[in-house]
Amino acid sequence: MPTPTEFNLHRNSRVLEITFDDGAHFSMPVELLRVYSPSAEVQGHGPGQRVLQVGKEEVNIDKIEPVGNYAVCLFFDDEHNTGIYSWEYLYGLGKNQEALWKEYLDELEKAGHKRKHRPS
Repeated sequence: MPTPTEFNLHRNSRVLEITFDDGAHFSMPVELLRVYSPSAEVQGHGPGQRVLQVGKEEVNIDKIEPVGNYAVCLFFDDEHNTGIYSWEYLYGLGKNQEALWKEYLDELEKAGHKRKHRPS
């Protein structure tokens, strides 16, 4: 599994850039990272139990802390900080972010929620 070599948080645009040692580079909206947090609060405790996160358009990351040599914990400014983002999980989010973003927007629409704006 590739390992990150660089993390760059762009607070103003709310984008986290991650570069991996295999050359992969992902620019992910903080909103995507928040709504797909690997925490039980978001993912539930079993398959099909993911909880739709709403109102996260303006969320940002306050700090990033390493967890051993395999993950980071992202501390969001909405007080969420229980997700452990393994390298594998971050890589998957980056690689699949277009499909995941579409899935999230479709789920919001189906639930009757409107986003405040679209990310740039």
